[in-house]
Amino acid sequence: MAVYTLPELPYDYAALEPHISGRIMELHHDRHHAAYVTGANGALEALAAARAGGDLAAINLWEKNLAFNLGGHTNHSVFWTNLAPGGGGEPEGELAEAIKDSFGSFAAFQAHFTATALGIQGSGWAVLAYDSISGGLVVFQLFDQQANVPVGTIPLFMVDMWEHAFYLDYLNVKADYVKAIWNIANWEDVARRLADAVAHTQGLILR
Repeated sequence: MAVYTLPELPYDYAALEPHISGRIMELHHDRHHAAYVTGANGALEALAAARAGGDLAAINLWEKNLAFNLGGHTNHSVFWTNLAPGGGGEPEGELAEAIKDSFGSFAAFQAHFTATALGIQGSGWAVLAYDSISGGLVVFQLFDQQANVPVGTIPLFMVDMWEHAFYLDYLNVKADYVKAIWNIANWEDVARRLADAVAHTQGLILR
C-alpha cells in the first residue's frame, strides 16, 4: 500500500491565471508532483525489500532516492497551499510582526526573498522558514528538492524555481515569474504554518 498520496489542488487548474496558467498547473501537479509521489513510494518499497532480503548493498542509493522524491512531494504540497486566487498584498498580524522583526520590513523581506529566488543556479526553491532554534524567520535557497536546508527550520512559504514551474508562461525570464507570485501569495496559509511551527517546536531542539 502506498504511504504517500498526491494531494488534490485546493483550487481549479486555471484559478491562478493570469499569473500561472492552467496548463502549467495541470502539468506541474498531475505529472511532476505525481512523479515524486511515485518515486518516494518506490524508494520505500525498495528499502523494505532490501531489509527483508538482507541485501543492503544499494541502501545509499535508495535513501538518496527517498530524500529527493519525498522532498519533491513535501515541497509541492506546501507550494500549492502557499498560493491562492485573490491572494497577494501584505501579511497581517503575527506573521507581519515576525517578518518585521527578522527583516526590518515587508519590503526588505520581499527584496531579500526575490534576490534569493533569482540567484538560484540550476534547480531549486526559495524558502521562508521558521528557525525553531532562534525563534526567528530565515530565507534560504533549497537546491534541487532536498539540499542546503538549515537544520531546525520549518518551511512557511516556498516558491518553486525549477523551470517546469514557469517556463511555459515566462520562458527564461524568472524575474517576471517571481513578480507574479507576489500577486497570489496566500499569507493566511503562511500565517497558519507559522503559528503551528511556533506552537509545536519552540524549545524542543535545544534545551
